[in-house]
Amino acid sequence: MAQLYFRYSTMNAGKSTEVLKIAHNYEEQNKRVLLFTPSIDDRFGRGKITSRMGFQRDAIIINSQTDLFEIAKEKHPDCVLVDEGQFLTRGQVIVLTQIVDQLNIPVIVYGLKNDYRNRFFEGSEALLLFADKIEEIKAVCWHCHKKATMLIKYKDGKPVNEGPQIEIGGNDTYVSVCRKCYSQRVTLK
Repeated sequence: MAQLYFRYSTMNAGKSTEVLKIAHNYEEQNKRVLLFTPSIDDRFGRGKITSRMGFQRDAIIINSQTDLFEIAKEKHPDCVLVDEGQFLTRGQVIVLTQIVDQLNIPVIVYGLKNDYRNRFFEGSEALLLFADKIEEIKAVCWHCHKKATMLIKYKDGKPVNEGPQIEIGGNDTYVSVCRKCYSQRVTLK
């Protein structure tokens, strides 16, 4: 029986690497996978899933017009993989549940749980509500050796906790930290 999985972490935990690894493992067994990535994440090119280790694959771009269900129904893969799931809408997450429930195709979504203000992204909140299985991928705090659960956003070398929720960036903009290091560097509201 197919299920919807949400595998979350902070940045630098290897989520995109995991997506690419799972796709490779399925294909090694002559199974078909569908890879999706939201259009908003264009750091390495639109329609690309790229790990920080340099591995990259093409993926179908998700935007407001993408009919995830019809694509999955037409291609009928053995698994659907989604990177950067935090950028999905609640409606898109519901469509992923329909792929699982009506087409009996497992869907595995990777993404951030919370933003740098320690608030849920729309997609992450919906995935936490609708996923059959929720799994945390561990990351290490940038400043100490505890488990990272939060993000700090930096502007001009200083931590900030205001501004738009979504601003695409890497280590130059965001670092993964534990709660203690987060609270020592960012004024909590």
